Amino acid sequence: MEEIAPNPWLATAVAVGSGVVLYLILATAGARFADRVGKRAPDSAARVATLWATVRRLALVVIVILVVLIAVDIWGLNMAPFLAVGAAIGAGLGFGAQNLVRDVIAGFFILAEDQYRIGDTVTIANTTGKVEDIQFRVTVLRDGEGNVHFVPNGQIIVTSNLTSLYASPAIDVRVAYKTDLDRAMDVMLDELTRLSADGGWSEHITKDPDMLGVQDLVGAGVLLRARLTTTAEHRWSVQREALRRVKNRFAAEGIEMVTQ
Repeated sequence: MEEIAPNPWLATAVAVGSGVVLYLILATAGARFADRVGKRAPDSAARVATLWATVRRLALVVIVILVVLIAVDIWGLNMAPFLAVGAAIGAGLGFGAQNLVRDVIAGFFILAEDQYRIGDTVTIANTTGKVEDIQFRVTVLRDGEGNVHFVPNGQIIVTSNLTSLYASPAIDVRVAYKTDLDRAMDVMLDELTRLSADGGWSEHITKDPDMLGVQDLVGAGVLLRARLTTTAEHRWSVQREALRRVKNRFAAEGIEMVTQ
C-alpha cells in the first residue's frame, strides 16, 4: 500500500496549535499556583508574582523556538546556510552584546537575591518609582507623576528598597529660636502619640513615636526631629498626616514655626 505523505501545511498548523495549547496550559497552571501560594503566604505573594512573570516569558521563548525547529524539520529545509549566516551574525553581535549580557545576568541576580519585587517602591539609577515589571533586560518603574522609566538592569549599582518590611519616616519641624524647646518637644511627642492611637492610623504605625530632639541650629530656627515606625507602604501618608497634625497643634499651643 502506498504511503501517503503528510501535508506540510497541516503538520505545521498542528505544531503551532500544539505550541499554543502547551503555553496556555503552562500559563494557567502557573497562574493558579502563584495565586495559591499568595493566599497561603501573603508575604511571599509579590515575589512569586515576580518570578512567575519571568518564568512565563522564558517558557514562551522556549516554546517558540521549539515550534520553529519543528516547522523547519517538517518542510525539510537545509539548516546549513542558516547556521552559517547565524554564526556570522552571532560573531558580529557578540562584540556589541556585552551590555545585553550584563543586563540579563544582573536581572537574574535581582530575582535570585529578592532585592525587590513587583509592587515595591525603589530608587535605582537615580530614579524612584513603583516597580511595574522586572524583565530579562530592564526593570520598569512608574514614578509619582505617572512617568514610566525603563532602567537597564546592568546599570543598577545601588538599590534602595523603600517598601521593604517597615519604614521610619522622620518628622521634622522648625521652630523660632525664642521657643521653649522642652515644651515644644513635649507637645510634638504628645501629638504624635495621639496619632499612633488614632484608630484610622494605628494599624499603619507599628511602634511608639520617638522624640529625637534638636537636629540642628542652622537657618532661621531650631529643627526638631521625631521618628515614626510605620508599615512600608504607608510611610508617606503617615508622614503627611503627622506633619499636618503637628502644625495645627503648634498653632493651637502658640508655638511659632518658621521656614528655613
